[in-house]
Parts: sequence; C-alpha cells; structure tokens
Amino acid sequence: MSGHKGFTLKELAEATDSEVVGNSNCYIENLSTIDKAHQGSITFIANKKYLDSLENCKASAIVVGNDFKEDKRFNYLKSDDPYIVYAKLSKIFQDESEIPIPSIHETAIISKNSSIGKSVYIGPNVVIGPNCNIEDNVFIHANCSLVKNVSISCNSLIHHGCVLGSDGFGFAPTKNGYLKIEQLGGLKIGKNVEIGANCAIDRGAIDNTEVDDGVILDNLIHIAHNVVLGKNSAIAASCAIAGSTKIGKNFRMGGLSGVLGHLEICDDVSVGAHTLITKNIEESGEYIGIMPAQNHKDWAKSSVFIKKQGK
Repeated sequence: MSGHKGFTLKELAEATDSEVVGNSNCYIENLSTIDKAHQGSITFIANKKYLDSLENCKASAIVVGNDFKEDKRFNYLKSDDPYIVYAKLSKIFQDESEIPIPSIHETAIISKNSSIGKSVYIGPNVVIGPNCNIEDNVFIHANCSLVKNVSISCNSLIHHGCVLGSDGFGFAPTKNGYLKIEQLGGLKIGKNVEIGANCAIDRGAIDNTEVDDGVILDNLIHIAHNVVLGKNSAIAASCAIAGSTKIGKNFRMGGLSGVLGHLEICDDVSVGAHTLITKNIEESGEYIGIMPAQNHKDWAKSSVFIKKQGK
C-alpha cells in the first residue's frame, strides 16, 4: 500500500484488522483530528470525552470501538482497540520521504574499536566512542553521543540529542573534596527499544546499566548507572531513575516522576505523574503520590492535615 496517496476503507480495514461499517469503497486521503477533518479524512475516537466533538465533524470515516453505536452520518472502522488502529493508520499515512534511508552521515565520527551492523542509520554529528556495538536496523538520529561501552540491539531507535553511556554520578567524599570513581561498566540496550530526544543514560560503575527489550522512553529522561529497566516498560517525559535500582517488566511511569536509588520494583507497576518512589515495591498495581495545585491558604490547611496523618 506504500505507493498510494489514498486508500479505500476496505483496504484500510484489511491493513488494520478492523471492520468496515458503511461504504467500503469510500476513498480516504488523510488521517486527521476530529476538528480538522474534512471530506476524504479519517479520524478516530479512543476516548469517550471526545464524543461531543463529532457533532460538527466533517470526516468521511471514523475509527471507533466495537461497542460504539454508529449512525448514518459517517462510515466507520470498528475494532476492539481503536487506538491500535490509529497507530497502524499513522504508519500508512506517514510521508515516506521523511523516513531516513539506512546510511552513515559524512559528519558522523565512529571509533575504530566499535562495530556497526547492517541497515543502520547514523545521522549528522553522531559520535560513537570506543567499544560500542550497534546491531542491525538501528536508527540513531542527529547529535547523539554514544560515549563508550554501549551496545544497542536490533530494531531500536534513538532520537535526536541523546547521550548514552555517559559517566555515572560516582564520587567518594574525602576531607579534601570528592574523589571521582571511574565508571568501568557498560550500557546494554535491548531490541525494539525507542529512546526519545535528549535522554541521558549512564553506563555502569562495574556491572552494566540495562534497558531491556521493548522499552519506550519519552524525551528528557535520565537513567543513572547500574539501573536495570525491565522489558516493555514505558516512561513519560522528565522522569529520573537513580542508580542501582532494579525495575521489573511492564513498568509505567507518568511525567515528572522519580525513583530513588538502590530500590527493587516488581513487575507490572504503574506510577502516576509527579510521584516519587522512595521504597521497594513488592506488589503489582498503581501507585501515585501527587498533590494537586491549590492556592496558598488552602495548601496551608492541607499541610497541617498531612502532618497530623503522618504522626
């Protein structure tokens, strides 16, 4: 389907494992938001709070869940999970001219002690230091630095401006100041990992820092030395995980959250936005410690209550 500029609903249904309700020959030219959609657009409803927006929607078709009660105003693609259908449509309608072709940019600097696999893209001004191993089908975008001892497994994607394998924050206090502890370990990044722009992930002090298969990281995330981040975890922007914390699979963390160091977190834990994890988590579930914003007078009252509850 990649050579087309538009598709019938039948073609889109086959490509996204969904079902057409309405005119299967309806021609779709673009994927759009509800508000910006017009004739030839397909849009989606994955959250019920946007249902009222359909009142003035001009889309030719809408992606909805199987429980959606359709009417005759639109054509539909129905499925168990409309958000997954949307994700598949986003790939179909992606401008292929914007997808980098595997290559190594002339401005990239690669250590002679590092190895590069097949079908790899290395963008402008990327620096790959010694003892790095980049496997097949890895994409590393512009201005990234792989400092040293970094391995990236196949099919992973590193967005612009990341620093991988940098020094961990290791210093021994002395009476004359701090003595730097050299970081002798590495950084291992698994398969099918996506790391957002401007992330910093330290290599280990002695053992490796590890980011397991299928992990996705948003922009501006710091993972400290010797952290182990389990398979299929997802972390939103501006989060930090301190050193030597071990995290199980399917970990999820909302934006502006943090995890203190030397902790252990079990599988299947979700952490709400703006939450600080200060102790081990041994039971799967959702954890949140957010305090909503209040005016100063109300906050003063709330803080008194919190202090009393803590006694």
